[in-house]
Amino acid sequence: MLYTFSQADYDQQTLEIYLRNANATDAIVLWQDGVLLAIKQADVLARCQAPCFVLENDLLARNLTALLPENAKVRSISLADFVAISEQYSPQIAL
Repeated sequence: MLYTFSQADYDQQTLEIYLRNANATDAIVLWQDGVLLAIKQADVLARCQAPCFVLENDLLARNLTALLPENAKVRSISLADFVAISEQYSPQIAL
C-alpha cells in the first residue's frame, strides 16, 4: 500500500497508527505540506518499517533541505520517482 501525507499536522495517535501499521511491503510519501513531517515527526518516521520518501520539489519550495536530519530515514525523491513509486504500490491512500 502507498500512504501519501500532504498535511503538516495530523492527530498524533492517528499518525502513529498509520505509520506503525505500514510494513516493509508498503511505502510512505510526504508531499505538499506533508514534507514538514520529515522534520517534526522524524522520530516517529524512524520507527516505521516502510520505506519513507519526501518529494524534493516540496522540500525545496519550503526551504527545508538543510533542516532534514542527515541520518533521517526519509529519502528525497524527484517527481519522476514519485510516479514510479505510485505505479509500484497498490492500493493507495491519501491522507
